[in-house]
This record gives sequence, C-alpha cells and structure tokens, in this order.
Amino acid sequence: MTSIRELKEKAGQTVRLCGWLQGKRSGGKVVFLVLRDGTGLCQCVVEAAIPEAFSRALSLTQESSLAVTGTVRLEARAPGGAEIAVTGLETFQTAEEYPISRKTHGIDFLMSNRHLWLRSNRPTAILRVRHTVIRAIRDFFDGQGFTLTDMPILVPGAGEDKQSLFPVDYFGEKVFLSQTGQLYLESACMALGKVYCFGPTFRAEKSKTRRHLTEFWMVEPEIAFAEVEEVMDLAEDLICQVVAAVLRQNRDDLILLGRDPAALVRIQKPFPRLTYTEVVDLLRSEPLRQRLGVEMEQDTVRLSGLRAEMETCETALKTARPGWQEEKLEARQRELREEIQDLEQDISVRPEHIRLAQSFVWGKDLGGSDETIISRQFDRPVFVTGYPREAKAFYMKVDPADPRLVRNFDLLAPEGYGEIIGGSQREEDPGVIAESLKAKELRPEDYAWYLDLRRYGSVPHGGFGLGVERAMTWICGLKHVRETIPFPRTLGRIYP
Repeated sequence: MTSIRELKEKAGQTVRLCGWLQGKRSGGKVVFLVLRDGTGLCQCVVEAAIPEAFSRALSLTQESSLAVTGTVRLEARAPGGAEIAVTGLETFQTAEEYPISRKTHGIDFLMSNRHLWLRSNRPTAILRVRHTVIRAIRDFFDGQGFTLTDMPILVPGAGEDKQSLFPVDYFGEKVFLSQTGQLYLESACMALGKVYCFGPTFRAEKSKTRRHLTEFWMVEPEIAFAEVEEVMDLAEDLICQVVAAVLRQNRDDLILLGRDPAALVRIQKPFPRLTYTEVVDLLRSEPLRQRLGVEMEQDTVRLSGLRAEMETCETALKTARPGWQEEKLEARQRELREEIQDLEQDISVRPEHIRLAQSFVWGKDLGGSDETIISRQFDRPVFVTGYPREAKAFYMKVDPADPRLVRNFDLLAPEGYGEIIGGSQREEDPGVIAESLKAKELRPEDYAWYLDLRRYGSVPHGGFGLGVERAMTWICGLKHVRETIPFPRTLGRIYP
C-alpha cells in the first residue's frame, strides 16, 4: 500500500491507495474523486471505460472508505501535484449522509461534532503543526542534556491559584488535578540537574476567553545552579527552535490556515526585555493612547471595506453558476462573515481596554487586555520581568534589590496573542516560602516535602512553563485556543 505523500516519487508506477472520500465531481464519462489518507489529498480519475470502477465511484458518498488501484501520473493542477488513473476500486464502507458539508456551520455545531470535524483540511493542518511543535520541544530539551521526568497528576494542594483547582475524591480523601508539575519537578532537579516534564495540566478557571482551556498541555523545564537570566535565555532559544521547525516542515499548512509565514520568519533573537514597571508606564503613557486611537480608526476603515466586499459577494452569488464559481464565492462569504464578526467584537471592546490600560495601578497582575496591547507593539515575543510579589506565586524568588518584586518573567507572543510562557527563579529560603504560603492562605503541612528541598543542599534554580496550545494559537495565527487541541475542554464543553 502506498501513501499519498509518496506519490510524486512513483510517477508511472501502479499503486494501491487506501483512504476516505473527501470530495467528488463527475462530468459525462469521468468521475473525479478526492481521496484523503492522513498524509495528503489525491485526485483519482475514474473513466467510464472501466465500468465496474466507474459505477462504484458514482455511488460513493462523502467519507466513504475505499481503496483504488491505478497508475500515478504527475499533474500540476491536482492536489499534491500527482493524480491516479484508476483501474480498480474497492469499497470498504459506503458512509451515511455526512453531517459536515460545504455549507457554513457554526462553531458550536463543529465542536459538538469534533470527532468528525477533525477530518477536515483545517483541523488536520493544525494537528500536523502541533506534532511538529511537540517534537521540536522534545528535541530541544533532549539536545540540551535535560532528562524527561514525569510528574503526578493527582496532588494534595495548589501549585498556583487555589481558586482554580479541580477536586477529586481519592479513596475518601480530597485531592486535586495538577495545575503544574513544577513543584515536584524541583525535587528531580536536585537529583538530575536539568530536567523537564511534559504532560496535561488542569485549571478550573471560569473563563470563556479565547485564551483559556480547562485542560491543556505544558512543558516545564527546571535547571539547578541557574538564575532568572539563564532561564530566560533558555526560553528564548526554545521559541526560536520551535518556530524554525514549523517553518521548515509546515509552510503549506500555515498557508492553508491563512497564516503568513513572514510573520514567523521575523522571530529571531534577541527578544525585547521590559520590566513590569516599564510596562505599567507604557500602558499609562499618552503616546500609546494616541497610537491605539489611530489603530482603532484604521480598523474601523478596514471594517467598512470588508462590509462592502461582503455586499459585492452577495450580489455576485445571485447570478453565479452552480459549481466551482459558486463554491468559491460561498467560501469567501464565510471568510468575510467571520472576519467581520471578529473585527466588530474587537472594535467594540477596544475603548474599555484602552481605559483599563490608562488607569492601570502598579501592583496588579497584567490582564489579558493589557498583554494584548503590549504584545501588539512588537513583531517578536517580548519578555516582561520583575512583577510585584503579591501578584505572583508563593515559590518565586524575592528580588534582593527590591523586596516588593520577584525574580520572574512572562513571555508575551506578538500580534496581541499575549502570554505563552511564565517562569521564575525559585525562592531558596524556607522561611520566606513559609511566609508566602501563609499570605496566600495555603496550608504549610501540604508543602512540608517542598520545604525539605530548601533544607538539604538547596541551590539557586529556576524554570518555566510553556503552554503548548497558547503557543500553537500564535504560531498558526488562530483566533481561539480551542482549535489547537484535538478535543478541547472549556467552560461548558466536555462533549465529545
């Protein structure tokens, strides 16, 4: 059996190809089948001169499973640059009427049928990029001498905000799904020096924003004998390597998703580095307010242009002939409708976001709208360092030069995507940690083992967490994080 990926190398040869029917059109004495096998798409040409195959081809429905036998021939106009002249066709199963058609479907319908929607071009392109991202992450840490160390998913207490814990009954004892593997990873760091964990994490945040999932995947490295600057350098190198891998291996997928690869080509070191205080000053500055106002005016003009194009498209559809012309106009209409809706929503909330930025109070954590504003000012990721102690987790190292601050950083993806990495140097002093636990209203007895790490050979150390799905959202140029994972778990969605 041959895969579609291999066809161009087998021009002139007879092959057998198995897959699912993605599309079909017929004209007189020929039927064109578009076959999908997970590695690509292939046009299969079935002529009436081969009556048995021709008859079966005419009866096939979308997503029917089949095998074709035929000769490979190069064809620049065909998907993938090659097609098959069919000499034989075998049907495994003729599918029932497929619920996902060429017409426009709402996102709720598509997510409720996610088990079927995964077969479409857009989700499969995203999943291929996800594969590249995950492999690049593993290659990076393995190549840097890190040891993969798995951490528990069931934990007795909070690693981050205790308000976002998922409780679980553990043989009559209340425990929680892990928010992070970091605390446990620190113990492995003291054994192996450079370690990382990579697995699912859970946050019970009751948020419906485009950036939030309740279950997501995170990679977390931890380094012994390291201060925060070295941890930031590592994060910078990781992002550059991951983006470079996607550009090498997934350009066609990015283009299919409407993502301009040029935006990713610019992701080169060094990344800008701002302190939290500098960011606060920037948010409240008059030049930024004026720039945001100009951007809003430009987007309003753009919205008018999109609406005018929509009217033109609707007019053209009234007289369009059935077939490829009508399908092309309908596809553009769907794109315009989504783009207009997103831009309208963005423009409607922009004045409030500007107001919040102008009135930002030093000491608060940055919100999603603040991160959006800041990251839109840069064409590559930007580090924000030195947050107020009260706004961050109990384990972060207090800055000796300014006890109001911690030695931490967030990495914000450009183009308004916001935080994709959060990291810090860890506090080494058990007394300071005990004080922070009390301030965060966490039970010290749940962290007795963690305090032990500070009593037996503690060293300066640090690490970070990279959210795979948030990074994917930015890399693919998506509007919502839910598309980046095969079966998203969000507030109000647990099916399928």
